[in-house]
Amino acid sequence: MATITGNGRRLALLLAGGLLLAGCAAGPNNVAHVDAPHVAGFWLGLWHGVILPVTFLVSLFNDHVNVYDVHNNGNWYNLGFVLGVSVVFGGPSRASARRR
Repeated sequence: MATITGNGRRLALLLAGGLLLAGCAAGPNNVAHVDAPHVAGFWLGLWHGVILPVTFLVSLFNDHVNVYDVHNNGNWYNLGFVLGVSVVFGGPSRASARRR
């Protein structure tokens, strides 16, 4: 049985890491342009970001609950979602706070 040398092991890890990152890449939102009953905008994205921790826990046990609305208007929804998440988890203010 052949053993993998240091360079071969590095190459295998690099290849595995590249495949992992490629699998996590964002894709197009194919359902955003479908005639949906609602299209989520900035304010709904903000709300979804704020309730993310609770929604995530519920989504683990219920297949009908999602943490992200796919019927959104794009960048404005994404901005609201990220701002809502940063409000919940502290954002830059918690990271720069002095520790006692």
